[in-house]
Amino acid sequence: MTPSSIHRFALLAGVLTTACSGTTTPDAAPDVAKEVAKVDPATTAAKAFVKQVDTELRQLWIDQQGAYWIYETDITDEHEAGVVAAEEKLMAWMTDNIPKAHSHLSAEGLSEAERRQLELLRRGTTMPAPADATKRARLAEVSAKMTGMYGAGKHCSTPDDPSTCRDLEQLSKVLGEQSRTFDWDTQLTAWEDWRTATRDIAPLYGEFVSLGNEGAKTIGFSDLGELWRAGYDMTPAEAEAETERLWQQLRPLYEQLHCHTRARLVEKYGDKVDPAGLIPAHVTGNMWAQTWEGLYPLLEPHPGAADLDVAKAMAAQEWDAMKVVKTGETFFTSMGLDPMPQTFWERSMFEKPEGKDVVCHASAWDVELNDDQRIKMCIEGTFDDLVTIHHELGHNYYNHYYTSLPVLFQAGAHDGFHEAIGDALVLSITPAYLQQLGLIETVTDTPEAVLNKQMHDALGKIAFLPFGRMIDQWRWDVFSGRVAPADWNSHWWKLRAQYQGVGAPGPRPDGAFDPGAKYHIPGNTPYLRYFLASVLQFQFHKALCEAAGHDGALHTCSVYGSKEAGTKLSAMLAMGASKPWPDALEAITGNRQMDARPMLEYFGPLQTWLEEQNKGRTCGWTAPQ
Repeated sequence: MTPSSIHRFALLAGVLTTACSGTTTPDAAPDVAKEVAKVDPATTAAKAFVKQVDTELRQLWIDQQGAYWIYETDITDEHEAGVVAAEEKLMAWMTDNIPKAHSHLSAEGLSEAERRQLELLRRGTTMPAPADATKRARLAEVSAKMTGMYGAGKHCSTPDDPSTCRDLEQLSKVLGEQSRTFDWDTQLTAWEDWRTATRDIAPLYGEFVSLGNEGAKTIGFSDLGELWRAGYDMTPAEAEAETERLWQQLRPLYEQLHCHTRARLVEKYGDKVDPAGLIPAHVTGNMWAQTWEGLYPLLEPHPGAADLDVAKAMAAQEWDAMKVVKTGETFFTSMGLDPMPQTFWERSMFEKPEGKDVVCHASAWDVELNDDQRIKMCIEGTFDDLVTIHHELGHNYYNHYYTSLPVLFQAGAHDGFHEAIGDALVLSITPAYLQQLGLIETVTDTPEAVLNKQMHDALGKIAFLPFGRMIDQWRWDVFSGRVAPADWNSHWWKLRAQYQGVGAPGPRPDGAFDPGAKYHIPGNTPYLRYFLASVLQFQFHKALCEAAGHDGALHTCSVYGSKEAGTKLSAMLAMGASKPWPDALEAITGNRQMDARPMLEYFGPLQTWLEEQNKGRTCGWTAPQ
């Protein structure tokens, strides 16, 4: 191995010092010349570039995050212009410097950390810009407009009467409420209204794909999808194959849940639901049918065996936004982790402000990249909010523990890690934990109670798996050109049928752009991270439970209060992206491969029960071609 230039400079300094002290002989002079010759200008330039990147990119990301924070907490044309300006400046810098990072990778004598920073920079954007300044400005504008259109989206039954307008939050409530009364038509109207409210995103998305692909080509990738898949310390083809391998591990469990859910829906809706076909997307209680918790009253295995509806208790106890957030923070501090900084409480948006359009989609931020932790969320004091805050704080704690690293290392080992941390701790929201919070009176651990809890969890976590798998598959197909723009919407439903066994409730109208109804599409947020997090969270949970000394079934474990689990967790968080993800995975689990078996272990009791319920039923479905 070639010694680093740091070692070379140290050696050279030692030789020159010795020469000046008069302890060498004239015969040593040629050796000095040799050492001078060993100083590699390419290595010196590469090292200087890494330092320059840390300073410049840090400031650009701070400016970008600050602009987005202002915009998403107060959507105005002026604030949109601020986002466009920050994005354009960042994209111009990336366009100039990503090729430089690639060229510096050939320098000898770089440290492992320096080389990794160059690699991360090379693939460090999900929205590369074209070299042309005009096109770059347009890409920034399109990106900001799509986010704004989504955040401000409303459907008005009477266009000139604002009192008839309903936004995503209101329409989602309708779906959730009507899934309990099985009002097919009311659910369908709410479902269609949101897709009408967001369909005008389609032309902008077409521009985004074209400009983004052009930008990807300028930094050496065939399209945006190949760039995204390159972000997992493996080749893009290996990343896609690994995703499919994990999905095939989990598919049998999902198919059992799908089969039982469809059978119960047939009982309620009759021939509106095909007993051997697809589940209609609008009847699951969720705007995107990505999770099915709204169907829990229909699917509860043993009604009354254990009261898992803590919403009544939270309402009676008058939980507000601050109590929800404080409770989430207490979970982390109970494990010995640090409290959130005071600025977290001063700068976060916990509730929807009056008189402003905001993006209520929950998110965690470190705006100034210096432990400036924030949450942006419209909290109403529900149990879903309590679960979500545990997830979002997982992001904040990851940010907190790696905040001292170089800016390119201030990220998860891969993006699935970031999503998995909070979700792993959500698995510790067990009946015993809820009892500690005073939200249930007694902990019931009978088989019937266990199945009820597992069904409730599965409607969130197992139902989500194929949705998490297919969204980026759709984008990979779109970005690569395998699907023509005229077929984007039909391909969306083809993949949903293939992976989820879910279908549109009826023929889609001309011009429909149903992918745009999901925030992560116009928001340009890669989605594979959520699928991978679904797997990783159970690996993390199992490892933390072992550290906590848990004795019993995996689904009964809560690491609340375990300092041993906290020590293991914080050590991995502090690594950030400084090492390839197998190293980080090994640090917390002892294994170097993502594995779905802990998830299957966790849901073992439910899978056995579902298989028994589904005897004699026709499971599976035929996806339309």
